[in-house]
Amino acid sequence: MPQALDFKDRLLCAAGHGLLTVFGRPLAGRPSPAHSPAAKLSEAQRTLAGALMRVNHVGEVCAQALYQSQALFSHDEALRSQLEQAADEEIDHLAWTRARLDELKDRPSLLNPLWYGGAFALGSLAGLMGDRISLGFLVETERQVEQHLAAHLDRLPAEDQRSREIVDRMKQDEAEHARHALEAGGAELPPPVPGLMRLAARVMTTVAHRV
Repeated sequence: MPQALDFKDRLLCAAGHGLLTVFGRPLAGRPSPAHSPAAKLSEAQRTLAGALMRVNHVGEVCAQALYQSQALFSHDEALRSQLEQAADEEIDHLAWTRARLDELKDRPSLLNPLWYGGAFALGSLAGLMGDRISLGFLVETERQVEQHLAAHLDRLPAEDQRSREIVDRMKQDEAEHARHALEAGGAELPPPVPGLMRLAARVMTTVAHRV
């Protein structure tokens, strides 16, 4: 039976994962849901789609940071495994959004190292507060991401079916992750916290839309 990694080893693994997330090109384990043929978009449509997919890519960068940091500080081996598995599934989103940015001839956010570092700090804080709070933070995060993706489905050009297929699949996955975290014992967060999370997300999405 393989020996469990100690905290230092897990910290080094998390650091390596962070470098790959921010500076590398992680590979998806599942095929992209973008099956529609590429449509001819106007320059305005391409610019809007690129900006929205950049925001979605930033969200996946932050998701990796949250899952990795919360797994790092979890004291429950089974929960840690669940968080790491969810992070693996979210890598698909990271790869799909990056590939779509390439297709749209756009780029990821220049501030991805900052987004990753901030999300890792928040996830670490949640993890240090205990598994129930950590899971509750995860539930609320996924709920807000699901709402954010639904809004993007309303804003993406109707002609851009490839982006829409990716976002729709991501939305389904986020709902599933929120359900799993709730079933694992996630606590409801006190009222001020979700509001502060929405405010922080609004700042991130506004900046990432442009930078």
